[in-house]
Amino acid sequence: MTPAISLVCTVRDEADNIAALLESMLAQTRPPDEIVVNDCMSRDATPAIVGAYAARDPRIRLVAGGQNISSGRNNAVRAARGQIIACTDAGLTLEPGWLAAIVAPIEAGNADLVGGFFTPAPQSLFELTLGAVNYPEARDVDPARFLPFGKSMAFRRELWERVGGFPEWLSHCEDLVFDLAAERLGYRRAFAPGAVVRFRPRSSLRAFARQYYLYARGDGLAGLWPRRHAARYAAYAALLGLLAGAARWPWARLPASALIGLGAAAYTRAPYRRLWPRLRGRPAAERLAALGLVPLIRLVGDVAKMIGYPVGVARRARMRGRSVHPGGSPR
Repeated sequence: MTPAISLVCTVRDEADNIAALLESMLAQTRPPDEIVVNDCMSRDATPAIVGAYAARDPRIRLVAGGQNISSGRNNAVRAARGQIIACTDAGLTLEPGWLAAIVAPIEAGNADLVGGFFTPAPQSLFELTLGAVNYPEARDVDPARFLPFGKSMAFRRELWERVGGFPEWLSHCEDLVFDLAAERLGYRRAFAPGAVVRFRPRSSLRAFARQYYLYARGDGLAGLWPRRHAARYAAYAALLGLLAGAARWPWARLPASALIGLGAAAYTRAPYRRLWPRLRGRPAAERLAALGLVPLIRLVGDVAKMIGYPVGVARRARMRGRSVHPGGSPR
């Protein structure tokens, strides 16, 4: 007998996009046995919209609970009846074959946790450029190292129970902490590139900077990727050193410029490779504007991360100072 599949998500104030998500859930080529939507203290019409869909389709259930994405997602999983949980987020849409592709490795007995893919659905030139700069293509992904994101993942209920659910002390990076906990317990992980969700990138530099600040703050709070963040600080410290040396010693300007140029070219090579085909057919002025945005987006993202990470590290230290582990349990 095929295990029941529950499709879950948690939402808050998503009245402008929840209908599109629900329609894409209902349009799956492999229909879920149930759809559980957890409302996390919405102040708009989100619950009413979900309730209207639930009145028309008995597979949809609306529950409420939680104070952040982690606790809301856990509440949705607790309310779900299936032994296989497929998980997504608000603000995006699922390709019709998403559910079939993301549960296939689990049903075949080849994995316990599966990560699907995600691709930008831009609505402006800035969003198109941001999508090319920050989000890889499926061919860029190393399946052995890919960690599933909450917006596109599936797992066995037994895994969720043994891991202890998503860490409710985190409002960002909770999915990565969940993945790593499952890895430490020996659960098998797979990548399903055909399980695609579409999302809209941030619409402005300010919104993008805030997003990356929060991601990095979550990394610091969770203790994730310290070497990666240290390497970023080191790279920018070296850049500032080159600029200072070039300003002080005129004879060093040419070597410094060459090194900076080579570094910038290496750092932006992949974004430009992804961006250029997406600009096909655009006016020349738009193409030039998009190409010029690439280094700016990289710089803003890096600065946001370098500001956010130490904030998270400081919060982690304060939690420990209060005799509480970052995981939220007493020592």
